[in-house]
Amino acid sequence: MKYIVTLNGKKYEVEVEKGEATAVYAGPAEPVAPKQNVKQEAPAPKAAAPAAPAGAGDPIKSPMPGTILEVKVSSGQSVKAGDILFILEAMKMENEIVAPKDGTITSVTVAKGAAVETDAVLATIQ
Repeated sequence: MKYIVTLNGKKYEVEVEKGEATAVYAGPAEPVAPKQNVKQEAPAPKAAAPAAPAGAGDPIKSPMPGTILEVKVSSGQSVKAGDILFILEAMKMENEIVAPKDGTITSVTVAKGAAVETDAVLATIQ
């Protein structure tokens, strides 16, 4: 597909095919620049939201959309209220997701690198 994009007052014709993009200057009265390959980054893997929590207990949900940078717990692990369970990157800030109460993690439903939405279940605690 071809698109016309204006960047810093100059018009560019952008062509996207199967994960590759090329850009060509298409402004008036100037020669067309040679095509340049532009690499696209692969999207971060998205976490599949289960219909119901995998483990028994209360769900621990993501307070905002972001990317899981670190998973600090595993299924069967005992935690105390306030223990750090996950590090969630959102808007270029690292946010600590903590245990809401003392208990045992019955399931962890996300992995490092997963993109999560607001209210996505990260784990369950009993």
